Amino acid sequence: MTIKDLARLSGYSLGTVSRVLNNQPNVSDKARETIMAIVKEAGFELNSNAKNLKQQRSNSIVVIVKGRANELFAQLVEQIQARVAGTDYPLIVHYIDEDENEVHCALQLCREKKPVGILFLGGTSQNFLADFGEIQVPAVLVTNTAAHLGFANLSSVSTDDAAAACSALSYLMDQGHREIAVIGGDCQVSEISRLRYEGCAKALRQYPGMELCSYETTRFSLQGGYASMERVLNSCGHRVTAVFAMADVLALGAIRCIYDHDLRVPEDVSVIGFDGVPVGRFYTPKLTTVRQQTEQMATDCVKILLDTIDGAPSRHLTIPYDLTIYESVKRLNAEMKEDSKSCEAVES
Repeated sequence: MTIKDLARLSGYSLGTVSRVLNNQPNVSDKARETIMAIVKEAGFELNSNAKNLKQQRSNSIVVIVKGRANELFAQLVEQIQARVAGTDYPLIVHYIDEDENEVHCALQLCREKKPVGILFLGGTSQNFLADFGEIQVPAVLVTNTAAHLGFANLSSVSTDDAAAACSALSYLMDQGHREIAVIGGDCQVSEISRLRYEGCAKALRQYPGMELCSYETTRFSLQGGYASMERVLNSCGHRVTAVFAMADVLALGAIRCIYDHDLRVPEDVSVIGFDGVPVGRFYTPKLTTVRQQTEQMATDCVKILLDTIDGAPSRHLTIPYDLTIYESVKRLNAEMKEDSKSCEAVES
């Protein structure tokens, strides 16, 4: 009999079975009694050598970066490295594709590297709900909230993506734009895209009868932004006056496409991004964007992880965002709506 057989027979997760067999806390009396009764009945014996091997830990911290072309994550990795450099913990940075399962990757790295903690840059709730219970070390999810997931060893540091996206789209409409397209990820796969789309929907409800000209899904890359903008121009034609891109990398790709179609930003099409990566300030025109406070995110996620490695309880922080106005959005002469409603609370 294996530990997987015990999980199947008891109805509990592999993580719960493992904690019972290793006499660890955070297990209910009922679960412990049920699992140990099956152990006794089946004559199951835990391999002590395997147990000792499993408990051996390196002193490393693993960073799992979900998305190889994400400029925001590249910025966060650099800042995290600077903050961890002054500690006794070596850092292992592991990149995966944005469609890969970050929790499966973490489980594999736990078996191979045996880290003392994990930082997830990006993630999806479904992946955590399905498999994170098997991870025993402290972890922090960065840019997504984990407050609703209920894992004692999982913290999070995030921005209110829905409220931030609502502010971005509301700003475009307050500037007189009514033919607006949105470029983002697949809401069925990307949780951040889903939340930002919810924010867009909230903003649209403030303007009765207002609908998006187009919503184009793509991967978060310059190429994805360019290709999505081509689809917008093909479907909406020159009537589209503004684009909200759910990441600056998408916005920059879209701007290149707009110019390649002999149009200008913002004279013909306004563009607003999301993230606030430094390159946007050196583009022509400077990119108007929702700026995430990456330095604060990096500081907080490293501090929380180090604290939880030392035994502190998990924490969930929401970092403020800024709508940074530069040069890529033009104000139209259309009739303006009076004071728009707050975007801080997005309806479900």
